[in-house]
Amino acid sequence: MIEILKAAVQRGASDLHIKAGDVFRARVNGELVPLTKQRLSPDQTRQIALQLIPPWDRDRIDQLLDYDCSWGAPGVGRFRVNILRQRGSIMIVMRVIPFEIPTLDSLGLPPVLARIAEAERGLVLVTGVTGSGKSTTLAAMIGHINATRRRHIITLENPIEFLHRDVNSSITQREIGTDTESFSGGLRAALREDPDVILVGEMRDTETIDTAIKAAETGHLVFSTLHTQNAVQTISRIVAVFPPQEQEMVRVRLSETLVAIVSQRLLPRKVGHGRVAACEIMIATATIRDAILDPTKTNEIFDLIADGREQYGSQTFDQHLMDLLAEGTVEYETAKAAATNPSDFELKVKTLA
Repeated sequence: MIEILKAAVQRGASDLHIKAGDVFRARVNGELVPLTKQRLSPDQTRQIALQLIPPWDRDRIDQLLDYDCSWGAPGVGRFRVNILRQRGSIMIVMRVIPFEIPTLDSLGLPPVLARIAEAERGLVLVTGVTGSGKSTTLAAMIGHINATRRRHIITLENPIEFLHRDVNSSITQREIGTDTESFSGGLRAALREDPDVILVGEMRDTETIDTAIKAAETGHLVFSTLHTQNAVQTISRIVAVFPPQEQEMVRVRLSETLVAIVSQRLLPRKVGHGRVAACEIMIATATIRDAILDPTKTNEIFDLIADGREQYGSQTFDQHLMDLLAEGTVEYETAKAAATNPSDFELKVKTLA
């Protein structure tokens, strides 16, 4: 198994799929490709799972239905591991985690993200579908704070992915299930642990969202993620989580605490291997705060993001896609398919041609 994992990492795989009755598969440049010819038996898959599960949970393997952990091997890499059952047998999905903390520059992310990470307080959300690079972007932002500021950073993760070393900041990394019971419980406890910056791996429920906003209100810088596709959808989703009688107040709280929403999509590069992040970046300006407050103005946010590019560094997906296309980073068809409005995007490209 070690040799297969090593080969996958060397090929630039982002994920590995290990399933009874199938070959090893790896996601390389967004495509799921076979790595071996030999199909795995249910027992072989079970034995691999036993190697990945921490010793204290191994005797529960036959009762596990959905299980998260992290695993690493010297000379191979670190992995976020999900063990699940399908058709009664075990399947394993492993996400590759780089040993080195990526920088914002190395990821090709817009410079404004460094400025967002330097905020004193408030709520910063990184959103996108599963596998869109949210954790990597957050790791780079935390890395930027660690390299440039003297802060106490607390992360709540399930499981811990990137391992941060203390540089200028002190970083406390807590794993859900091992170091603390839940995101909401860990977040409540974090407020008593003298943090400057708190990273919440995921805002899964009303209590966690409420406590995260509260942490931002009390002067902390809070980072978290949501599985939403853009800024407008993110605001609507957060508001909708609360009962109708509380939604107006949630809009007030969000308008006061939001620093920025960064939404991502990963696209294959035109030349060579790897993928590049296309980002929509909403900076919470005074006019955007007004639009968050008033439900009738929510749809104006998209245009406000586009208009604030020069002054604030905000950008829509389509604006960033135009840049990536002009730089020759992505193919035209790739950019058009990822655009918020493909027909409008096509028209813009023809106008500029």
